[in-house]
Amino acid sequence: MSAAVPRRIIVVTAVHAPSARFLPEAWKSLREQELPEGWEWHWVIQEDGTTDEVVPYVPDDVRVTFRQGRTGGPGVARTVALAHAEGRYVKVLDADDRLTPGALARDLTALEDDPGLGWATSRVLDLLPDGSTVGFPGDPAGGPIERGAVLDHWRANGWLAQVHPASLFVRRDLLAALGGWMALPASEDTGLLLALNAVSRGWFTPEVGLLYRKWDGQATGQASHVDPAERQARMTIAEARARALASLGWSYPAVD
Repeated sequence: MSAAVPRRIIVVTAVHAPSARFLPEAWKSLREQELPEGWEWHWVIQEDGTTDEVVPYVPDDVRVTFRQGRTGGPGVARTVALAHAEGRYVKVLDADDRLTPGALARDLTALEDDPGLGWATSRVLDLLPDGSTVGFPGDPAGGPIERGAVLDHWRANGWLAQVHPASLFVRRDLLAALGGWMALPASEDTGLLLALNAVSRGWFTPEVGLLYRKWDGQATGQASHVDPAERQARMTIAEARARALASLGWSYPAVD
């Protein structure tokens, strides 16, 4: 990527009206991040829709950009958000989630230290309505994740990845090369994760990097999310994309 691109992390948040009330907590968790000298972040909040219900929760800060657009789902909102800021890296922060202290710096350090890594994830805890947290069994060991490892685990474990796509940190040029998030009604972030791992090595940080809120209004809690026919279709095309990418012989970083 050109040296003219600022040393900036673009923090991308898709939001819809029901989740807007959680933005202040996400904002607090972002403000508390500390980065190495010379680095900065810019928060791009993209509403999936054009209501009047989100803007009251958007911070008045020069480091924050707010945009709206026609409804297309979180994957569309995140991808469109990339048009509104320049930066070398992209970090996902869903509107209802919270970063933990040091999360951005750990992600950045992992990829800055190893140009052969395309993306990073970290340990995630579910944040329950009563404020308690619950971990996931089976987190991998900290360190590199080899190409194809996420797909293999996902396929062997009932379509469950061993790392959480909501914690994704990724090189912007690689994200752009893959077309952003998948055009799916759900699992668009898992589809992207599988595609990234098909063409590049990743990194897993064992320290908790994200609190993933569980609440009644979240999209993954709706009955449609687990409809068997739709879920089968989503998983089928996500796997097909990853396998097709792996078969083409293209990889990141490119090898001359």
